[in-house]
Amino acid sequence: MDNQYQYQNFNQIPAKNQSVVSIGDWIITFILMVIPLVNIVMLFVWAFGGSAPESKANWAKATLIFYLIGFVIVILFWSAIAALIVGLR
Repeated sequence: MDNQYQYQNFNQIPAKNQSVVSIGDWIITFILMVIPLVNIVMLFVWAFGGSAPESKANWAKATLIFYLIGFVIVILFWSAIAALIVGLR
C-alpha cells in the first residue's frame, strides 16, 4: 500500500525563480542598460528567457512596455511634424 502514493505529477508548473536580486546585480543590470543594442537584447532575455529572477523579469517586461509606448509617441510626433511640413507647401 506504500506505493500507491509514489507517483510523479508531470503536469506541475515549474517553480518560478524567486531569488533576491542583489544590489551588485542591479548595478550590473543598469550598466548593461546604457550600452546600445545590448540593452534591448538583454531586456528580451531577462523578460522571456525564464532563468532570470521573477522580479527582474517583471522589471524587464515593464521596461519593454515603456520603450514601446515611447516609440509610438515618437512616431506620432514625427508624423505630425511631417504632416505640418507637407501641409505648408
